[in-house]
Order: sequence, then C-alpha cells, then structure tokens
Amino acid sequence: MFARTIAIILASLFALGGLSAAAQPVDGGYATVELISERTEVRPGETVYFALDMKLDEHWHVYWRNAGDAGLPPKFIADKDGALTQDQIGDFVWPVPHLLPITPDVIMDYGYDDEVVFAFPITIPDDAWGEFTVSGLADYLICEEVCVPEAVNLSLTLPVGITRPDEANGRRIAEWIAKAPSDLSGEATVSPKGVNWALSISQPGAFAPTDTLRFFPHNHEIRHAAKQTFSFGDKGATLLLTPDGEGEPPAKIEGVVVVENAAGARLGYTVSAKAGPPLADTSGKRPAASSSNLLLMAGFALLGGLILNLMPCVLPVLTIKAMGMVSAAASGNANELRSHGLWYTGGVLVSFGVLAGAIVAVREATGSATLGFQLQHAPTVAILALIMFAIGLWLLGMFELGGSIQNTGNSLASRSGAVGAFFTGVLAAVVGAPCVGPFLGVALGAVMSQPAPSVFLVFLAMGFGLALPFLLLSFVPNLQRLLPKPGAWMETLKQAFAFPMFLTAAWLLSVLGALAGNGAAAWTAVGATIIAFAIWLAGKGGGPMKAVAALALIAGFAVPALRANVPPPPIGTSTAYAAKYETEAWSTARVAELVAEGRPVFVDFTATWCATCQVNKTTTLRTQTVQDAFAKNDVAFLVADFTRNDPLIAEEIRLRGRAGVPMYLWYASGSDEPEILPEILSRDMILELVNGG
Repeated sequence: MFARTIAIILASLFALGGLSAAAQPVDGGYATVELISERTEVRPGETVYFALDMKLDEHWHVYWRNAGDAGLPPKFIADKDGALTQDQIGDFVWPVPHLLPITPDVIMDYGYDDEVVFAFPITIPDDAWGEFTVSGLADYLICEEVCVPEAVNLSLTLPVGITRPDEANGRRIAEWIAKAPSDLSGEATVSPKGVNWALSISQPGAFAPTDTLRFFPHNHEIRHAAKQTFSFGDKGATLLLTPDGEGEPPAKIEGVVVVENAAGARLGYTVSAKAGPPLADTSGKRPAASSSNLLLMAGFALLGGLILNLMPCVLPVLTIKAMGMVSAAASGNANELRSHGLWYTGGVLVSFGVLAGAIVAVREATGSATLGFQLQHAPTVAILALIMFAIGLWLLGMFELGGSIQNTGNSLASRSGAVGAFFTGVLAAVVGAPCVGPFLGVALGAVMSQPAPSVFLVFLAMGFGLALPFLLLSFVPNLQRLLPKPGAWMETLKQAFAFPMFLTAAWLLSVLGALAGNGAAAWTAVGATIIAFAIWLAGKGGGPMKAVAALALIAGFAVPALRANVPPPPIGTSTAYAAKYETEAWSTARVAELVAEGRPVFVDFTATWCATCQVNKTTTLRTQTVQDAFAKNDVAFLVADFTRNDPLIAEEIRLRGRAGVPMYLWYASGSDEPEILPEILSRDMILELVNGG
C-alpha cells in the first residue's frame, strides 16, 4: 500500500512537470543510452523533439549517417506494438561528425566519441490523450579495436495536456541540434581536375585563411581515407577529392563541408554540388598570418585603445584616475606622479593579459569566444555594480581608503596610492574592454582565431593604448603643467565624480536585469544597502563593531552574486526601437527569407551591456529621421541580442571577422551578401545607405 502511494505521488509530480522528461539510462555494454525529450508534457498536434542521449566508454565510438569505409549508423526502431509507427518518427538530426582514422591512409570512418545526442522529431497525434508513449529499440554498432553490435530497449511516457518544456533536456537537445550543419547559402560545383575532383564552394565570408576544411560525403563517391587538400579565394574555397574509382564526377555530390578554425571550433555546411566548372575566386591562395599583419593588427588595437578613453563606458572610471593624478601633481613629487602612471598602466596591462588568457581558455573550451563575455555573467555584473556604488560612496567622503596620498612622507599612504592606481587600471580594463570602438572591431576580430601569443600581443597593445594618455602625463613635465593647481575645488570635484559612478552602477543594474531578471537587480540594490550600512557601522566605533561591519560588507557583495546565479528568464522575440517601427529577432533563415523577397535588411548585433551600442541607438537608430527612412524603403530591421551568450550569434560575429558587438550588417535590396558597417554610426551614413545615395 505504501509503495503504491509513493508511485501515485511520483506520477502526480511528473504530470506537473516536476520531473525531467527522460527514461532511465540503459547500459548497453560500452555505451549508456537514455531517451530524453524537450517536453515534460505534450499537446496533441505539436511536433516535439525526442533524442537518444549516448555516453560512450573511453576510446569507443559510434558512427555518422555515412559511416565511411566501415561501420553502421545508429537508428531508433519503433516497437511494433507501440503507439507509433516507424513512419511517424522523423530522421535524426546528425551533428557534425569527426574523423575516425581506423587505419591511417587506408580506412577512414566518420562518427563520434565520448558523447553524442541524436535528436529526432515526432508529431503528437491529434487524438492523443491521457498519456503518450514513445518506445523502441536503440540499435547501434560501437567500436574500439573491435566492433560490438548493441541494442537497448527504451521507453518514455509523457502526460498529454498542455505544452510544458523540460529546461535541462530541452537545452541539451538544442545544443546538439545547433551542432548540425547549416544549409550552404552559396553555390557549389564539382569538376574533374587531373585524377581528382575539385569541389568548388562559393560562400563569401564563410572561410578564413587559417581554417582547415574537410568534406564528409553522404554517399561513397570518394575515397574516405584520402587526404583532402584545399585552397581559398576571395569568395570561397576549393577542396580536392579523390574519387573511389575512375570516371567523371556524378551529376551531383552531396555531403557536409566542415570548417575548423585555429581554435578548434567546428562548423558544418550542407553541400549539394552539381557537375560544372569551378566557381570564380574560390581557390588559389592560402596566406599565412604574417608578422607584418600581426603588427598591423597590434597597431590598430593600440589606436583603438587610445580611443577607448573617450568611450562612455570608460569615462566614469577615468574620473577616478583623473582625481588621483591631480592629487599626485598637487604633492609636487615627480616620483609620486610617475608611480601613479606606472601602477595604473600595470593594472590595465595585467587585466588585459588576464582577459586574453580567459579568451583563449573559453575559446578552447567552447570553440569560440567574443569580447564582453564577462558581462554576460550575471554574478560578475552584480559585483561590478556594487563596486561602482562603493566607489561613489568613497568619492562622496563616506569612508577613506587609507592615508592621504598627499602625505608623501608616509609609506603607508604611498602604498595605498599605488594600490589605488593599480585598481583603477583594473577597473578601467574590465569596464572598457567590451566597448568595441573604431579600429578595434577589425583588429580584434582578425586575431580572435589566431594562436595564443598573437591574442596576447594584440590585447596588450589595446591595453597599452588605453593607459598611454595617463602614462605620458606622468612622465612628460610639459604635460604635467596642464594639470590644475591644488585648491579647495579638489574636494568638490572629487564629490562630483561620485555621480557618474552611481550612473554606471545603475546602467550595470539594467544589464543585470536583462541577464538574470528584475529579482537579481533588486537583490543587488539590497546588497548596496548592506554595504552602505557596513560603512556607516564601521565609522561608529572599533572592535566588535568593525567586525560586524566587515561581515556585513562581505554579505553585501556575496548575497547579490549568489542570487544573480540563477537560470535566466526568457527573452522576447521582438524589440521595439520606436513606437511605430518594430524589429524582428535575427536568424540566418529569416535573413535568407527577406533577401529572397527582395527587401533591404538592416541587422543590429547588440547587447544591453554594450555602451557603444546604446549610443548608436540614441544618436542614430532611434531617431525619427532614420525610422522614417526605414519605413519609406520597407527596410527589414533585425536585432541579434547578444546580452546573453548565444552560440549562433557568436559564430556569425566570428564569420564576419569581428570580435564582438556592436556589429551592423546592411543587405541592399537584391543582395545576399552584406556590407559590414563601422562600429560608430551616424544618421547621414544610414540615410545614404537606405536611400541608395
């Protein structure tokens, strides 16, 4: 009786969506297989993705749809007595495969190791009610040095009612569907070239000179173990394939071209190549990244770093540094001023070095990385907002950071000044790095897929450019004379600088709300209150009072960071730039549809945390003049919101040779290739594009 009661309770919880939509994992011998679904409850008539989630033993592999020289692809066979027939189960969504060199240069297979998820769609019958069961046999060949056929029975029952998503399994299925190849939007031909076939692919912007390419055929027209050489052109790439026999290429050859960049990120394009001559500008060169190109990128990064000093995301932090420089100059001690400049530069360079290392690490772990990833992490944004708030309180005189910097005879004050200058450099780098201004978009985009030493060089050049004005001010006496004389105005100016810091904290709160919801922003406001209370309490006495204040200070930072580390709320699919002009969410499929209709398309790759993006919206994109021009010319306005990390948006940014947002694409009417616009927009520029001038 007790067991039956427990079973009823569990069934009720499942019906309420409290349990994950997955069958129990089954150990087939060398792989554990689980049947999962993107829903915990299904609605009649809807199409739902189910999937085989396979975790393979070390060194074992299963196969792609075309196994290569040997092997068999996995399949899911519906139970004969089950609710579904085989025809009602959709085809697998095949992730991009890897090479499996069984015998080098002799036997080459295609497949997967470690883990793989095979998603497949099922349309729920219109007359389904009560419960819906998917049951069948996962049949696969798994191999190491020997091959073993394995088959496991799987069954998954879901309640029928309304649509209820399974967040965990839905996210896992979506991640593996995203690893499937996308359709090639360009052209492809195959033609004889000596004893080989030349597969010519025209897809401008899809390939970089440092990429490696491999064609995985759907059938067996070519020798799978043969090496495939490739070259690039301005509009695409060409691969040389070795035919499996003699004769001309077939009328059509189909498969997937896999593009792997220098960081190991892999992207696939489904290709259907017709017999025909090679396409223009798709072969002939494969330039390596030269030292001169690297120095040019570093030069652009240096200029971009200089310009960052004028960007709205950095200016509030620079007010702190300006205050420190004025105070140091007021001391009359040249060594103190130089120390400020060096420590500030050190803070900037260390931060940009750490950022470069993080970019390389994220790139290795995920396959790609973009600027601003730190501001896509809600706890980091919460802590930054609180730091800005605390700095504002300090500038208002609510508390002191050690002894006076003007007391040059006091070694403690000297250390405090050095630490303060270093910390200001760190803060400037953290807040300023995501701002992609002039010169930075191209330079950083070009280096993002390069080896780690190149990434470090360009990022350090960017940091040096950011620090250079204050460094020069510290060492050049003629420039130091431009600094104002000390006086009572300094305290007033210091207090005035608090308000840009509060505005920066407010901006970061808006970013946090977009990342983790209004609740996270509210808890950060609570944290700010606790920090202010801790500062007030510390000023009331010593001993136990200061200990309580220290604990409160820790809680003020820790609690908001923990509360911000929650699953993000859903993002809407449309963003209004003006009351009468609606935008749409960006996708490559939607762009293709609009281009096919002959409409001009403007795409805004943006993020809430991107200050440059917000300036462009205010000065250009939201203005009535631009909105009227868009409406008059039937411009489709698409928005790619990169506030949170989106692999598809990140990949598009990479393909266009940029490091992050903002990025603006303009598809003129009748053109399927975009013009990449500058990072800083103007109304005249947009009006000239839209009006065809």
